[in-house]
Amino acid sequence: MRQFHLHLVSDATGETINSVARACVIQFDDVRPVEHFWNLVRTERQLDMVLEGVQENRGLVMFTLVDEKLRRRLQDFCREVQVPCIPVLDPLINALAAFLGVESQRQPGRQHALDAEYFGRMDAMDFALAHDDGQSSWDLHEADVILMGVSRTSKTPTCIYLANRGIKAANIPIVPGCPMPPEIEKLTRPLVVGLTKDPDRLVQIRRNRLKLLNQNESSTYVDPEVVRAEVTDARRMFTRRGWPVIDVSRRSIEETAAEIMMLLARRQSGGLPGVVPEGPAT
Repeated sequence: MRQFHLHLVSDATGETINSVARACVIQFDDVRPVEHFWNLVRTERQLDMVLEGVQENRGLVMFTLVDEKLRRRLQDFCREVQVPCIPVLDPLINALAAFLGVESQRQPGRQHALDAEYFGRMDAMDFALAHDDGQSSWDLHEADVILMGVSRTSKTPTCIYLANRGIKAANIPIVPGCPMPPEIEKLTRPLVVGLTKDPDRLVQIRRNRLKLLNQNESSTYVDPEVVRAEVTDARRMFTRRGWPVIDVSRRSIEETAAEIMMLLARRQSGGLPGVVPEGPAT
């Protein structure tokens, strides 16, 4: 395993540079970056600390600074100590400026402004937390998306991810012997999506869950035949009601959420949501 120092320098929270860096590094096998995060770098003194860190642990530098003076100083220093220095957003910003015929404002942290979009995301997050695991079913009609599925099909983390995108998401567990909330029959606005998972994977995940909770592993909760019946019954219900289905067995939370957002977009454009093919996104 090859290790290298990777300095991520941002004048805001660092979420953008972190996501870009990890998306790139994951494409290389047998390498592991030693990451150095330098967030909220907006003054000369803060940049001094960055330069000291780069000097002590020389490696690749990636940055999203917009202040021209700080950018130039960082680039000049990296040139002197002979380490690569990459302004990751420059190609996109320059292309947009050329296309639109206007100059960018170059203000740090603009994507985190406390605007209507920001408060919409906070409202969606509150909604997801209040409607987790079948809670507060009385106002499900306010949801954009409702996720259905048996236990441990990633309903909650998917709802949280969607909420961070400003989508109001609720989730309802399918429990053997327990009826669905009667409100679900009357809903017309929300998109209802069924989540399913390979029974064998589900059994393993549930067993790990019970171990963490120090609970008995001999219950029907992890019985392979019972779990297989749960998954089959749930899928039959999804099909009977015409709900789109996503198999999350080999999908990340991000991939599942992307499929859901695609279904939402298709529905808003007038198309009818269909069954999503099983397996990972291509």
